Amino acid sequence: MAPRKGKEKKEEQVISLGPQVAEGENVFGVCHIFASFNDTFVHVTDLSGKETICRVTGGMKVKADRDESSPYAAMLAAQDVAQRCKELGITALHIKLRATGGNRTKTPGPGAQSALRALARSGMKIGPTVGFLNVGETSLSSSA
Repeated sequence: MAPRKGKEKKEEQVISLGPQVAEGENVFGVCHIFASFNDTFVHVTDLSGKETICRVTGGMKVKADRDESSPYAAMLAAQDVAQRCKELGITALHIKLRATGGNRTKTPGPGAQSALRALARSGMKIGPTVGFLNVGETSLSSSA
């Protein structure tokens, strides 16, 4: 029998996700928060809005249908989104908040404020916000 050749070890290439930026520089994404009275969507895209980075709903986080729009489910969804954004190198978010609209209510659901708070508390820097805001929520952008 012929002697076996040893397997050559291949070098592992380190793949980094996200953009290459300087230290301390913020990388922005756009967070679309859709808060109705039935569910809360937290959807992060790139700045153009064409490429989805992460999307989590309140219904993905809780088992009971009645809890999909709750502030707790929105908080869990926002925490998952913030964690995924940090993995991909996104450090700051522009916020676009919307409600059902049309001939239905123009008021955001109960999960809107808690989703925004959870994003800010998880260490994401909050940039300009477009949409419906209560007076108390505007102070979140400076506390990040």
